[in-house]
Amino acid sequence: MKKVLITVCGRAGSKGFRNKNLKVFCGQPLVYYTLSAAALFAAARPDLAVDVALNTDSPELQRLVADRYPEVTIVPRPQELAGDTVPKMAVFQQTLAEMEGRRGSRYDFLIDLDITSPLRRAEDITGAFAKAEARPDVDLVFSAAPARRNPWFNMVKAVGDHVEKVIESPFTARQQAPAVFDLNASIYVFRRDFLAANRTGILWDGKCDIFEMFDTGILDIDSEEDYLLMEVIADHLYRTSPRFAAVQHNIRPPRD
Repeated sequence: MKKVLITVCGRAGSKGFRNKNLKVFCGQPLVYYTLSAAALFAAARPDLAVDVALNTDSPELQRLVADRYPEVTIVPRPQELAGDTVPKMAVFQQTLAEMEGRRGSRYDFLIDLDITSPLRRAEDITGAFAKAEARPDVDLVFSAAPARRNPWFNMVKAVGDHVEKVIESPFTARQQAPAVFDLNASIYVFRRDFLAANRTGILWDGKCDIFEMFDTGILDIDSEEDYLLMEVIADHLYRTSPRFAAVQHNIRPPRD
């Protein structure tokens, strides 16, 4: 049986959007949407041994998770990994090493689910993982959405006193340009050995592929404006799309 570690990572505080990981989103703490989606993934893949770990230096986030999801293992984040410029891969590696030490065995994959990407369907996780399973030549599969702008066609860069196309090309229609995607930070599926061996914190050291998500997934919450807009979009999707609503409906109620 393959072993999968799902990580949920959140620092205390945030310079860009204060305490974003503790926000209430459409009536529920933001982190519960990620934990609900993780639970739906585990239920959809009973052939896997799935553990979930929360890596954080926030006592408040620890309490939120422990209150409704006591089976989630808390991995305290050391101070040296709590800074703004620490590569997130270092946090993944710390969690992987800690969990393997506690379990006494190695995982096959690590899936990271970002707290600030609540509009994630269960099938997005199963789809990204299935793609990683089917590509043994690939070290990492991450989620993305089609980009709204293309550097070969309708993006520009500042050059002195004027602007030029980011990449010079002869294309006269967007459809002629290479396909381009926005990374949305929602889902990362790592092969264990690539992650454990990485020493640079750079994703591109490995061979990468993408899993394409619904376009709203690109709205990762990183500001007050993102948060307000995402609540409007989420309210609509939870009312009109059963596949999005399934994650919200699966959030556990408070314990008595």
